[in-house]
Amino acid sequence: MLAKVYSYGLSGLEAFRVTIEVDVTNGLPATVIVGLPDNAVKESKERVRSAIKNSGYPFSLQRLTVNLSPADIKKEGSAFDLAIAIGILAASGQIEPANIKQYIFLGQLSLDGKLQPVNGGLSIAMSAPKGRYRGIILPKANAKEAALVKGIDIFPMEHLTEVVNFLYNEKDMAPFRVDIEKLFETAQTYDIDFAEVKGQTHVKRGLEIAAAGGHNTLLIGPPGSGKTMLARRLATILPDMTLEESLETTRIHSAAGLLPVQKGLLATRPFRAPHHTSSAIALVGGGSHPRPGEVTLSHNGLLFLDELPEFPRNVLEALRQPLEDEFVTIARASKTLQFPAKFMLVCAMNPTPQGHFPNTAEGGYISTYQMQKYLSKVSAPLLDRIDIHLEVPALKSKEIFSGTVGESSACIKERTGKARKTQLQRFKQSRIFANAQMTQKHLKEFCTLDERGEKLLTMAIDELSLSARAHDKILKVARTIADLEEEENIAERHIAEAVQYRSLDRNWWG
Repeated sequence: MLAKVYSYGLSGLEAFRVTIEVDVTNGLPATVIVGLPDNAVKESKERVRSAIKNSGYPFSLQRLTVNLSPADIKKEGSAFDLAIAIGILAASGQIEPANIKQYIFLGQLSLDGKLQPVNGGLSIAMSAPKGRYRGIILPKANAKEAALVKGIDIFPMEHLTEVVNFLYNEKDMAPFRVDIEKLFETAQTYDIDFAEVKGQTHVKRGLEIAAAGGHNTLLIGPPGSGKTMLARRLATILPDMTLEESLETTRIHSAAGLLPVQKGLLATRPFRAPHHTSSAIALVGGGSHPRPGEVTLSHNGLLFLDELPEFPRNVLEALRQPLEDEFVTIARASKTLQFPAKFMLVCAMNPTPQGHFPNTAEGGYISTYQMQKYLSKVSAPLLDRIDIHLEVPALKSKEIFSGTVGESSACIKERTGKARKTQLQRFKQSRIFANAQMTQKHLKEFCTLDERGEKLLTMAIDELSLSARAHDKILKVARTIADLEEEENIAERHIAEAVQYRSLDRNWWG
C-alpha cells in the first residue's frame, strides 16, 4: 500500500515542500530511505521504529521504502520524523490516509514518541501556500513562532498518539492562536540599561551619536574600563524594531536553531559577540551545508568584536562585503544562497600591546614601531568602515564609588529616535536609512559647510594629517550631531566634535 504525506525542509533561510511517499511491499523486513537524505534523515528510521512501537502501534514487518521528493535536493535535519511515522502508519493501514494529505507534518520524534522542536518553524509557516492545507501539525515548542503567520492554522502536539487521535477527531482541537501585537509589545524589553554605567560621559555621548546615525564604532581602552558593558547597552538606545524587522530576525534565529524555546518572537535587537578564535565561516556563514554566520545572526542588531587585533586577518577581511552590501552570498556547486546581514559593527581593543594608554604610569613609553606593528594586526579596509573611534579611560575611584545614577536608555533613545526619523525623511527618495550610509552624492547635498566650518575642517586635515577617507567620516558624524540638535545645517561646533572621534587617523600615542 502507498501513502503520501507532506512536510517541509530548509535550504538556508528558505523552506521547500517535501512529499514523503511510503510504500509497503512483501519482502524481508527493512526500511530504506531514498531522496538524498543526510545522516540525520537516514537515522530517522531507528527513531521512528522505536517511537511507533513505544506509542502502542505495531511496526510493519514488511519491506518499507520511504522516498523524499524532490529527489534532487538534499534533505537535512530531523524535522521529517513525524511525517515519516505518519506515512508508515497510513501505508500499513493503521490510519485512514484520506485526510493526512490535508496537513503539513513537522517534528523530531523521541524514542518514546514525544515530539521535539525543529528548526525553521516560522520560515515553513511563511512558505506554506495559504488555503491549500488545513494546517500545520508540529511540536508544541514551535507553536508560537509558526502562529505568527496569518492564513494557516497551527496545531501543536506533544506526542505521536496525540497526532493520530487528532487525525481521527479533527473537530476536538481548535487551532493555536497568538496575539501578535501583544506578544511584540511585551517582548520589547531589555534587562540592561545605560543608567547602570558609571562615569564615561564622553563615551556615552559618542555611542549616542553612533546609534543616531548608524555609525560603526571602535572602543579603545585598557582592560576593565567597561568597553564590553558599554557595547552591550548600545542596543538599548537604538530605535525600536518594527514588527517587520522582528519577524525577519525571528526567522533567522529560528532557522539557525537559536530561538529560545516558547519565546516565539524576538523583538529586541540581537547582540552577537563571537570569540576572536572564530573562523571566517563562523563569522560570515557557509560550510558544506551553508548556514548563517554571526553577521546574519546580528541582522538588525549589533555585531561586537572584542579584542579586535586578535582576530585573524582573513576573518576581518571577510567582513568587508557584508558591511558594504548588507547581505552575504554563499556559492556552492549545487546551489547559491543569500543571507541578510544589515548590522552595526562595534569593535573593542586595548590601546597598546601592554593594554594601557601610552605615556601613563601603567602604560609607560611605547615606540612608534611597536604601535604600528600592533595596529597593523587590524585590517585597514575594516578600519575604513568604522566612523567613530572612542577612547575609554579607566574609571577613577571617585567615579566607581559615586552614587550618581546616569541617564537612562529610554531618555537617550528618545533623542536617537528623533534623529533617525529626520534621516528617514531626508533619504526617503533613496535606499538608505541612516547618515552612515551616505554616498558622495549625499555628502555634497546634505553636508555643506559654512566658511567657519570649512576652515576648521581644512585645518584639522592639515594639522592632524587626516586622510580623504577621514574627511568623509567626519562629515557624516557631524551631520548626525546636527540632527541630534535638530539643526538643519552643520555648524563649526559639530565639525569640532566629529574630529575628536578620529583618534586612529593620527599618531595619538606619540
